Amino acid sequence: MFWYKFLVLLHILSAILGMGPGFIMIYIVTKATTLTELRHAYLIRNRLHVFVMVGGTLLLLSGLGLGVLNPIYFSAKWYIISLILFLIAFAFGPLVLSPRSKPIKELLNNTMNTETIPEQYYVFARKLFFYERIENLIFITIIVLMVLKPF
Repeated sequence: MFWYKFLVLLHILSAILGMGPGFIMIYIVTKATTLTELRHAYLIRNRLHVFVMVGGTLLLLSGLGLGVLNPIYFSAKWYIISLILFLIAFAFGPLVLSPRSKPIKELLNNTMNTETIPEQYYVFARKLFFYERIENLIFITIIVLMVLKPF
């Protein structure tokens, strides 16, 4: 029972650490009004991403650990659906978000001698934020499934 309670605690703390910063990533950069502010916002965003990755990894491991300690979870639809959704969301980073953030990084690194945010940034950001919002909806769905355990 000790290990189960420990993993539940670790799972909850990992969710806060990993998902919490993920929900504010868009907000951080949307408040920038100059190129310098935007660069700084992306620096903060990159630093927060470390928490998202560490928390997300611990979340997956602790969730699987809970399943190992309570194998009935592997036949519970809420657990299986949550796990599948989590793996999809986890794959979003390298497969969907990273390719859409690279042009933004290049634009921020190559734009000099101005404080005006280039219009092209907004085109790139709109595409990136669209997929980040989808990922946030996936995480909200997972949280609902974990709390309500509807089936």
